[in-house]
Parts: sequence; structure tokens; C-alpha cells
Amino acid sequence: MVRIAKRIFKGRSYYYLEHTIRNGDQRTTKSKYLGNELPKDLDKIKRKFLFELNKEKWFDDFEKIRRSHLVELKSIPKSSRQKSLYEFSIRFTYDTQRIEGSTLTLRETAQLLENKISPSGKPIEDAKEAEAHNKVFLEMIGLKRDLSQELIQDWHWKIFKETKPDIAGKIRRHGIRITGSRFVPPAPVELQPLLDEFFNWYDESKTKTNPVELAGQAHLKFVTVHPFVDGNGRIGRLLMNFILHRHGYPMLDIEHERRMTYYSSLERSQIKRDDRPFLNWFFKKYKLDHQKLLAILSYRRSKG
Repeated sequence: MVRIAKRIFKGRSYYYLEHTIRNGDQRTTKSKYLGNELPKDLDKIKRKFLFELNKEKWFDDFEKIRRSHLVELKSIPKSSRQKSLYEFSIRFTYDTQRIEGSTLTLRETAQLLENKISPSGKPIEDAKEAEAHNKVFLEMIGLKRDLSQELIQDWHWKIFKETKPDIAGKIRRHGIRITGSRFVPPAPVELQPLLDEFFNWYDESKTKTNPVELAGQAHLKFVTVHPFVDGNGRIGRLLMNFILHRHGYPMLDIEHERRMTYYSSLERSQIKRDDRPFLNWFFKKYKLDHQKLLAILSYRRSKG
């Protein structure tokens, strides 16, 4: 728990935030200087202080997940790795499409992508976009080039060229609203400067920021810019996994069933202009989804 500490030096009071971290028998106290008086936005400062402390533990766990993931990859045959990747691509395609309103079930998506069997009674657009998305995802895995505006517009064009050719690969030229959200995307005149800012941020951050944080921030920042009429979430989730995969981390699937907490955390960050609500959700989900890799690493260490 974060507590307020008051220290007196030469008759003057000084305030600090303090938090004690226990690791087995060891205890470490972290502190943050507040000033001669307690600030009015103390609760906000407390939340930020605690978030930054938690990041240290999260990043340690993320590195363990990465190492365990790479060891697992090396220990299984190439054919098994390919099968696992393709299974993930089906699930990821199903969920990312379903979040955006696709009517295909997971079984129908698998039948379509594995056996080329189109589901009966379902919109042909849903099937075509699922096939196109899966193809883009698999191409992304082997990609040597880095992120750029040209690349994301190419992804967007490939996903929508058959179903929405009028918007495929094109930066929007009119204002839009997000159904059910209080967040209003930027006006068209703002988009190119914001995209330039996004890719400048990425280029500056990609070697300095923890890759899991970089993936979460990239997703949040991109969908906040919202440069396309449709498909921003799908491109944002591709960006997320592109970054994770490029840095040797296991990828992440955001399930359709958990979309409400996902939407809520995005909206809070967008409305407050604060990355922390979404990153807090993102970090917790990433660790939870890959808890098995942490357990495997701990087991290996226990066996020497």
C-alpha cells in the first residue's frame, strides 16, 4: 500500500510517497518526493507512482515470458511450430473480425481458412475479410521491413480491397463517430500530422521501450488517431502483434468475449489522454494469457 511519509528537517516539513515491496525475506522501500505541502492532485500522483512501480515487476515477468517462449520454440519440431502458429492465426482472425461485427463462428472461421469451406447463410463479406486478414497476418510474420504508413495502408488495402474497395488503403477524408463510445476521433485535417507523429514516436521508442509496453502503446495510439473509415482496430491489433513477434515475445489474442473490458480501458485512456488505464489492462492480460510460460520457467529452474 502507498503511504504518505512526513519528514522534518530544520523545522520544515517535507512529504513523500512510500511503498514497500516484499520479495521473499527482502523488503525494499521506494519513495517519491512530493514537496513542502501535499499536492491537490494527490490521488492521481499516487496512481501514477504505483503504476510505475508495478511496471518494474511486469517487465521482469515479461522478460521471463520471452525467454521461456524462445526456449519452447527451440524445443519443438518446425512442423509443430508452424501448426501452432496457424492455429493462433485462425483464433486471432476469428476474434479480431468478431470484435468488429463479423458473424462467423470460430468453427466456421477454421473451416474457411483450413478447408476453404465458406459458411452457408453468412455474409460473403465476412468470409472474404477473414481470408484476407489471415493472409495479411501470415505475411506479417515473415516480414523483414519495419512499420511505416505505407505498410499499414497496404495491410488495410489487402483486407478490404474486395469488400470495401472505396475505402481500402485510403486515409479517411471525413469525420466519423465510434458507435457506443464517448471518444470522438480526430478531424481529417489532423490525420496526416498525427500519423507523422505516430511513426516518429515509434522510430524513437522502438529501441528504448519495453516491447510489451511498445506494443500496447502502439495499439492505443493508432486507434486513437483512427485514420481509416473502418478497420482501425484490426490494423491496431496487427501492429500490436507485429511488435511482439519482432522482439521475440509471444503474441496476444484479444478475445471477442472480453471485448467490453478492452473497449472500456481504451475509452478511458482516450478520454483522459492517459496511457495508463489501457496499459494497466494490457499488461495484466498479457501476463495472464502467458502465465503458463512463467510456470514452465519456474519449473525448469527448480529442476536445475
